[in-house]
Amino acid sequence: MSTSPFSQLSLPDELLANLERMGYHNMTPIQEQSLPLALEGRDLIAKAKTGSGKTAAFSISMLMDIHQPFFACQGLVLCPTRELATQVANEIRNIARYRQNIKVVTLCGGQPIGPQIGSLEHGAHIVVGTPGRIQDHLRKGTLELDKVKTVVLDEADRMLDMGFVDAMETILEDTPSDRQTLLFSATYPKGIRQLSSQFQNNPEEVTVESVHSHDHIKQHFYLADNHDKPEVLCRLLNHYQPASSVIFCNTKQTCKDVGSELYDRGYKPLVMHGDLDQKERDQMLVRFSNQSASILIATDVAARGLDIADLAAVINYDLSRDPEIHVHRIGRTGRAGKEGLALSLHTSREQYKLEQIADILKTEIPFADHKALKAAATDPEKAPMVTIAIDGGKKNKVRPGDILGALTGEAGIPGDQVGKINVFDFVAYVAIKRESARQALARLEQGRIKGRKYKVRRL
Repeated sequence: MSTSPFSQLSLPDELLANLERMGYHNMTPIQEQSLPLALEGRDLIAKAKTGSGKTAAFSISMLMDIHQPFFACQGLVLCPTRELATQVANEIRNIARYRQNIKVVTLCGGQPIGPQIGSLEHGAHIVVGTPGRIQDHLRKGTLELDKVKTVVLDEADRMLDMGFVDAMETILEDTPSDRQTLLFSATYPKGIRQLSSQFQNNPEEVTVESVHSHDHIKQHFYLADNHDKPEVLCRLLNHYQPASSVIFCNTKQTCKDVGSELYDRGYKPLVMHGDLDQKERDQMLVRFSNQSASILIATDVAARGLDIADLAAVINYDLSRDPEIHVHRIGRTGRAGKEGLALSLHTSREQYKLEQIADILKTEIPFADHKALKAAATDPEKAPMVTIAIDGGKKNKVRPGDILGALTGEAGIPGDQVGKINVFDFVAYVAIKRESARQALARLEQGRIKGRKYKVRRL
């Protein structure tokens, strides 16, 4: 990591003090390389992965260029998923605390458009959103981009993968030609070069290696024909028994097939794919992160924006067609110095993929024999937690403390039986240890939260 302080840049004292309060003492490599150029107004094409500090890099330079008294969209950030857009918007708001009344609006699909239109009527300095929903607002005439000074394409490679190229082009054509365009991408597929040449002006290129080391990740590669893969997968799960694992497949159909196979064998996997609506996606992410489900099956596109702190294992049911994607997948485990596990299945026809992976990781492929694994489990262990959904959220003034109090107050269930509590606008989710789930559900059905009864159900 870099040790260069933010104070070496020409930033306002109030901003430096706010960064210090946020714990941003020194710049990360991507910030050190990109911030000086961005502050000069240069266009950037930056290769940086999640966790590199890229959000602060583009947020700081964008905020420096905002004219606060003028309530028009001056900064636009496009993100591939609602989850990432929400994270980015929150970070921008936190950094913007050094200035008064900087309004950041999030515009994403899967949410009602009416409240978004209401927010835009009062003006916004910065808009963060997904391409589809930004396009919706442009068509309705509820968003104008003619005053935009800076556009950020965050995780541009994922937006290309998700088929947003036409939407991005349409949106960028609605912005002034003299804007600054900052493009951030974890990989550099051909489409990125094309997008850059079309919409950027003599961009500076910045490349930063992943700040996430693979030293703590144990990799094993298992040879398995396609018809043997389900059996080998179940043997892997029983042999290693990871507390949480993401299983990557290359197609939506394979995800569904693997999910059905595991379900038939007694597992309760979550299957994430593009056909899900936002509510279903939110529920899956909540259940996986709060330990109510230990297996999540997903494509690379569906898993984008997924940020799980303690992921025990990544399993590549299919090898990625891109070796950089393989590195990105396995980088989700073994974080913060913890041991991680990456298990990959490959067929005899995929030797070329293995060679590409070995080349990018600069290491020999660690092959293993699936015959040495334990047999597949006949009665897989259940996840330790259960999720209860409550039909009340932030808009009903429901807070995590209110839910905890309703569960534990007056000789209720012990506090150590309650796990993570997630509160959304109109719904809340609480994780309960499996042995206390029935008691907790009955308590919430019969009791009140802040004096009001809510519908509750077990997911």
